[in-house]
Amino acid sequence: MGRCRDKIVSMNVGSRRPWRKYAVIYRSVLMENLQYAANVTMGFFSYFIFIYIFIKLWGYMYRTPGELIAGYTKEQMIWYVMMTEMLIFGSDGAFVARTVAGDIRGGNIAYLMNKPYHYTLYILTRYTGEWSVRLPMYAVLAAVMGTVMVGPLSGFRPKAFPAMAVCVVLGLTINAVFKLCISLFSFWIEDATPFQWLYDKMILVVGVLFPVEIFPRALQPLLKMTPIYTVCYGPAKLIVDFSPEKCLEVLAAQMLYLAAGFGLMVLIYRKGVKKLYVNGG
Repeated sequence: MGRCRDKIVSMNVGSRRPWRKYAVIYRSVLMENLQYAANVTMGFFSYFIFIYIFIKLWGYMYRTPGELIAGYTKEQMIWYVMMTEMLIFGSDGAFVARTVAGDIRGGNIAYLMNKPYHYTLYILTRYTGEWSVRLPMYAVLAAVMGTVMVGPLSGFRPKAFPAMAVCVVLGLTINAVFKLCISLFSFWIEDATPFQWLYDKMILVVGVLFPVEIFPRALQPLLKMTPIYTVCYGPAKLIVDFSPEKCLEVLAAQMLYLAAGFGLMVLIYRKGVKKLYVNGG
């Protein structure tokens, strides 16, 4: 099914402008996922269980009403975890790692890299089409759960929603770019899964489950220089407690990481393709 879709896409984009190629790919993936949107609800139960456990956990830790931990109220801390988990469940970053590693190990990369589009941008476009269906559904679930089980988020600013949305999209893209970079190492090693596991666990422990402020002050500047700051912490922080200064800080960091990530991704891909040609495909 995937190969048939690729043939249709390549026929449709062959004579179009470069950016329109990816628009066609995005639209085809989006329409395909909309047909199976009901399958996304299968993960709602896991999300509910995970959030329910953390509501009880933070409820136990915040014993005194109005208590602050690392500058967060109990409601803000729970909402923070709900937002970061919404990004993880709603984006399925494993799609990138799974697809790229499978293409390289299975040899499908030799077929795809000769298409009239750049392979890495093709993967990122497909990934965007995937989360464009999943993420809004999990966002609605998170909003309903949070309002019912925790209460309205007092620090949320509806007028700042466009800026929050931009930071969320950039965060998801940065995460996909770095996971793609790791997967491209499959050109040289048989399996990049252990490196994906380390990267995912770093994001989970430091960025998803706990905000940066909860760690020792000496470590916070270091953590802010890692992808964690731009992938999960930054977007979730802006949703929970928005400020124009923090928004500009997060956006600046995201643009730097996005530029660096894209440069690294293109470099690794070129070297991998060169190795493939040298070895006879």
